Amino acid sequence: MSIRVGILDQTPIYEGETPVDAFRHTIELARRAEQLGFYRFWVSEHHDGQHVAGSSPEVLISHLLAHTERIRLGSGGVMLQHYSPYKVAENFNVLAALGPGRIDLGIGRAPGGLPRSTQALQQGIQESASLQEKIVQVKRYIHNEPLADATHPLAGLSASPVSANPAELYVLGASVDSANMAAELGLPYVFSLFINSNTEIALEAVRVYRERFDRSRGLEPYAALAISLIVAESEEEAEELASEHKLVKIHLESGKVLTVGSVEQAEEFGRQSNEAYRVEMLEPSVIRGTKATAGQALLELQQEFAIEEMIVTTATRDFSKRIRSFELLHELLAEQGNYHFVLGSENEQEKAEAAIG
Repeated sequence: MSIRVGILDQTPIYEGETPVDAFRHTIELARRAEQLGFYRFWVSEHHDGQHVAGSSPEVLISHLLAHTERIRLGSGGVMLQHYSPYKVAENFNVLAALGPGRIDLGIGRAPGGLPRSTQALQQGIQESASLQEKIVQVKRYIHNEPLADATHPLAGLSASPVSANPAELYVLGASVDSANMAAELGLPYVFSLFINSNTEIALEAVRVYRERFDRSRGLEPYAALAISLIVAESEEEAEELASEHKLVKIHLESGKVLTVGSVEQAEEFGRQSNEAYRVEMLEPSVIRGTKATAGQALLELQQEFAIEEMIVTTATRDFSKRIRSFELLHELLAEQGNYHFVLGSENEQEKAEAAIG
């Protein structure tokens, strides 16, 4: 089975570098991803952090449009809980007009930052619509669908510019609840295995998504898996690169569990939340190895989950090692022949997309 392979970049700020350097790396990686033939390139949203620079995916995507020609670009994801669905739709309609047929809007559930940044982002917001309700609104605005209630105060409102090639919506999550929401909405779903490495939960989420998917509009489920992956020249190098990071989770007294970037950020989150908390450090869920071992692991994942796409994030403290990991990933996928890449000219890309279906 052929599947798509995309990239998620979190615009990390390496030690001794600045946010300017981080954005320069993201631009370079996006251009290289296009040259290698990866299907899409997504950027993330984080707030009030010293180790990642990407706080505004919409702005970054617009810049990447100007530095690439074919590769799909999108958000992984926009934290919609903080924002007006109407304004998010307008932003992505502008992007869709600037890059017709190339824009994705991935919507995430996490706060994307510390409690004080959430408070600042939501300052003055009075409505408390659920995330699912907000996604419904974004979808309606992006597709310019009229309200069923003609007497509603917002009846007839459009999110301009109305695009003939609107952004594609994706629900991002790491739980069965998020999978169920994506299924009810009839939207593509991405399970973040690099955030929640519990394979049983991931398998159940994908199963629930496929079984409960709303096919009433003639659409079929589209499931993707977001994974952390490091491919290196040797097993020893892969292990060394993977050991540079730890998975840090904070458990709040209220029952919430969040993944954060460092122990320091977890402790600060706990202080700002005004709740009792505990910090847990785990070995990160990173698939790592040479082309042979990493390739076998990817095949096993695809066979186990029967997914349509993998979205890969690679975290190393050396940018050149990160670039090299994606180059090796490209080589192993091309060699295996079990994966499909969108390569070459626009005409070749159209043929490839048609082959994928």
